[in-house]
Amino acid sequence: MKRIVWVVALVVFLCGCGADTLDQAMAMRTQLQSSSGCSFDATITADYGDVLYEFGMQCITDEVGNLSFTVTAPETIAGITGTVNDEGGKLTFDDQALMFELLADGQVTPVSAPWLLIKTLRGGYLNTCSHTDNGFMVIIDDSYEDNALQLDIWVSEDNCPLSAEILYDGRRIVSLAVSNFTYL
Repeated sequence: MKRIVWVVALVVFLCGCGADTLDQAMAMRTQLQSSSGCSFDATITADYGDVLYEFGMQCITDEVGNLSFTVTAPETIAGITGTVNDEGGKLTFDDQALMFELLADGQVTPVSAPWLLIKTLRGGYLNTCSHTDNGFMVIIDDSYEDNALQLDIWVSEDNCPLSAEILYDGRRIVSLAVSNFTYL
């Protein structure tokens, strides 16, 4: 019996998640996958090393994680809309345009960060999870590939993302502050 307890404790330790936190993370994933989608506001900060870009978006996803967005800030680019899914993205604008260099060796554009957050929460490789004062934190890779992006995601007690950082090769490239998150 002691051996079994020791093996279970070792497996939980090696997985990086306590049983309670792992249960919370899996419950959030199940809730996200079984919902009709979600809506939220995101403030995104893209870090190019020598310059930071910050903008706001209102986002909505469907039942499979396809994302539609409207840029809300700054005022000079507000109103630009677009969609992002597994096949790519599309921007719609009148007299304005968004131009961001790609990050992470061409894998990420800052506008795709909210979609990447939802995609990774729905099905990424869960590395680590731990309790925080107001919920829990998970570290998830977006894929099983060698060049996987790592997302550090802070989640509230009611399974709503609060913030996230997207890392590539150990460097934070994008930060997201999430508010008004609602399961549909």
